[in-house]
Amino acid sequence: MSNFKKIVAAGVAMLFVGVVYAQSPAEVTMGGADNKPTTVAESGATAVAATTTTTTTATATNEVNVPTAKPMQVAPVRKIEEMVIDTLPTINDAIKIVLFNDNTWRYVRDREAKQDSTVFEKYWSTIEISPYRTVELSTLPTSVAIALVDSLKSYHYPYKGRIISRYGPRRNRNHNGVDIPLKEGEPIYATFDGRVRYSKDSKTGYGQLVIIRHDNGLETYMGHLSKRLVKEGDWVTAGQVIGEGGSTGRSTGPHLHFETRYYGQSFDPERLIDFSTGMLRRETFLLKRSYFSIYSKYDQNFDDEIANIEDDKREAAELAARKYYKVRPGDTLSGIAVKYGTTVTRICQLNGINRNAILKVGKTLRVK
Repeated sequence: MSNFKKIVAAGVAMLFVGVVYAQSPAEVTMGGADNKPTTVAESGATAVAATTTTTTTATATNEVNVPTAKPMQVAPVRKIEEMVIDTLPTINDAIKIVLFNDNTWRYVRDREAKQDSTVFEKYWSTIEISPYRTVELSTLPTSVAIALVDSLKSYHYPYKGRIISRYGPRRNRNHNGVDIPLKEGEPIYATFDGRVRYSKDSKTGYGQLVIIRHDNGLETYMGHLSKRLVKEGDWVTAGQVIGEGGSTGRSTGPHLHFETRYYGQSFDPERLIDFSTGMLRRETFLLKRSYFSIYSKYDQNFDDEIANIEDDKREAAELAARKYYKVRPGDTLSGIAVKYGTTVTRICQLNGINRNAILKVGKTLRVK
């Protein structure tokens, strides 16, 4: 092993202990069965460092640890295949270190080590643009903390430029993304690591369309492409060129139509990315169900979103304090009220019944 390799291996081993043990191998999201590893961090990336604060990804309104939401610059990544001189093992079989010939290194995840069937198989379709038709909005969590980047995830803007049409209602239709003008043939990049779910001429207003499902559960849509450079099932890394900009489909000129979705529900992409600079606005995004409204647009006041976290905590506390009782033979409303230190009136309010209601054995009543 060369001196450079020895120095990097020794230094990275020390850094890696803090990274790997902050997130156990079972928690690392992996992909499928091709031999190409997927980018997870780079030594030159300013926002993806080995000392990144651990965040909690939740699927309900439990308490979450979300870092301060402020704009951040995430350095673009390169394809792993470029300038690779060696790959080193780590103490975690699922994670490798790639050395480049310009004296830089990067963590990568080995797709063969573990496949996440939850993210990349559930509601998976290469035919339907949206396979989530059976998922009701009301069944989604009130809020969910989504890790956008950390020591094991990377980011790259899809395209950088001035937005000419924002998220929201437009000419009696819903515009579920943002439009950015470009020159035909300009490269379009994968935003996060993930797998291509859809890549074809959609025969709809999207024109040539690529949809990528990402390790963090989000999906990104890139429409009106002139050329698609990936196919369904391909694993992609943040910063990989997945197509070229164009004007296919319902389009009045070359531009990128870009959408962000969660379980098929769209939300304003500007909540994640400042497209004028290419900056990712935060490492962890608190996605609220209210954002799925077409009228819910990105707000420059980040303090408002942080304040909403406190509301989520209060909602979670209220849910935890709720109590329920299953009616048994001989039960009466007054008897149940005495047992739980409440009143008949309150039980009736919580359950939408009147005090003369006949209690059916086995019925569940909320008592607090």
